[in-house]
Amino acid sequence: MTETAADIGYDSEVGFEATKGSGTYTALAEIVSIGGMQFTREFFDATHLKSDDRFKEYVLGLFDTGSVPLTLNFAPSASDVFYTQMLAAATGYQLTFPNGVMMRFVGAFESYTTPTLENGIMRAEAVLKRTTGKPTLHAAV
Repeated sequence: MTETAADIGYDSEVGFEATKGSGTYTALAEIVSIGGMQFTREFFDATHLKSDDRFKEYVLGLFDTGSVPLTLNFAPSASDVFYTQMLAAATGYQLTFPNGVMMRFVGAFESYTTPTLENGIMRAEAVLKRTTGKPTLHAAV
């Protein structure tokens, strides 16, 4: 039996371009989890009264992606990079998988939620949204 190629998310990261298009990504600190980016495609019903074998017909539409939720350990700071990114214009983002493969896209923070203050680790939530273009995959370097 072949050994699995499955892996855990350890050593994954999210980075952003301080200058859009620079190709230099700064990693966001202490990410606890990175949600997956969902890819979807529209389908338009084109069924008519003579559709073959009484099966519906569809015309393929445009692609879209869902948002990417992030959970992070929160360390209060007057120079909070997540808050800064929430207020920033769209820029390049890079998701790096444990094996080094990267997914890049242009996006912006859709939301940023500071933590509930309680007796435990403070965790904040953020959501990235692709704003334009197709995400691209890049080989590990």
